[in-house]
Amino acid sequence: VQLQASGGGLVQTGDSLRLSCAASGSAFSGYAMGWFRQAPGKERTFVASINWNGVSTSYADSVKGRFTTSRNSAEKTLYLHLNSLKPEDAAVYYCAVGNSPLIATSTRAYRYWGQGTQVTVSS
Repeated sequence: VQLQASGGGLVQTGDSLRLSCAASGSAFSGYAMGWFRQAPGKERTFVASINWNGVSTSYADSVKGRFTTSRNSAEKTLYLHLNSLKPEDAAVYYCAVGNSPLIATSTRAYRYWGQGTQVTVSS
């Protein structure tokens, strides 16, 4: 299974971005997907999760109301829409495939990880 994250870049405060995560192999279907981020010198933290069929989502408090995740099973692609970006949102964003169909917020609940895409937000 391979995950390819893309869509990061340099934006200004208040701007929007859409991150994509393209999956190859069979692990996409039937499993929850998640987004995490890691800033320099900090731990990787939970951002968003979506269950296997896209009906349920969960978000970190820090991004709730600004970020939205979705998935397209036919295209095997996971998305993260980032709106109203703040300097504190700057990080490398990682997508991951979960161990189960259910939403999860812990990194331990995910088994396959993408390589990450950099988001930089200037003030």
